[in-house]
Amino acid sequence: MGMSYRRYLAGERVFGCARCKTHLATIHQMRSRAFTGQHGRAYLFDNVVNVTEGGSCDRPMTTGLHTVCDIFCVKCGTVLGWKYIYAYEESQRYKEGKFILERNLLMDVQ
Repeated sequence: MGMSYRRYLAGERVFGCARCKTHLATIHQMRSRAFTGQHGRAYLFDNVVNVTEGGSCDRPMTTGLHTVCDIFCVKCGTVLGWKYIYAYEESQRYKEGKFILERNLLMDVQ
């Protein structure tokens, strides 16, 4: 995609793709830092921009079975984390529609 298709975010702290610096989310969209991704620490966000979604699949996690889809940077194609589509456990339903971004795949951009 060309530059004109990507959204640029403003705010006190903007997270971007560590590989290409494409904006992904602001600190205000972050809901939790207490998550673990496939590669270590991860953050839960209400919303992210400039990502494409892969196909959905059921994935067993430490908190139970979830239907998720991987999310990719629109510019460089890096897998950044995943989106929660459905949580089988009632107590995990708050994650539905939210996004996990892996900490080591992010950088602060301004």
